[in-house]
Amino acid sequence: MKVILTHEVSSLGTAGDVVDVKDGYARNFLFRRGLATAWTKGGQKQVDSINKGREVRAINSLEEAKSIKGNLENKAVKVVAHAGASGRLFGAISTADIAAAVKAAGGPELDKRKIEVTTPIKSVGTHEALIRLHPEVQAKVNLDVVAG
Repeated sequence: MKVILTHEVSSLGTAGDVVDVKDGYARNFLFRRGLATAWTKGGQKQVDSINKGREVRAINSLEEAKSIKGNLENKAVKVVAHAGASGRLFGAISTADIAAAVKAAGGPELDKRKIEVTTPIKSVGTHEALIRLHPEVQAKVNLDVVAG
């Protein structure tokens, strides 16, 4: 089944891409979460509007993305969360929390969908997150999770 991605899906592609997936994956995962729509003849207009919106929001310049990467990798981002006596957090650190902490540390405003955390952050300490700034540029950010 051909679908148009409306959001970025890490294993398939970015918003505006037309991909071919199995019917069950499209019906049960992509459509239910609002990540894709079915491909139709009039779908090309939708693809064009998604691509225009992505160009407006994206960091256009590769040099700008590389400079932002250098700034982010040199900063220690502090995330304050509620934790118990043993250092275990009540809940987990979300990508929205990471985006807010980067902005508070003097970094740029990031889209929470561009941030990837390999394992859920559920304890106090240092952790790592991957931020996709540009299709060719990814930054690894060191997070210092402290109890607050």
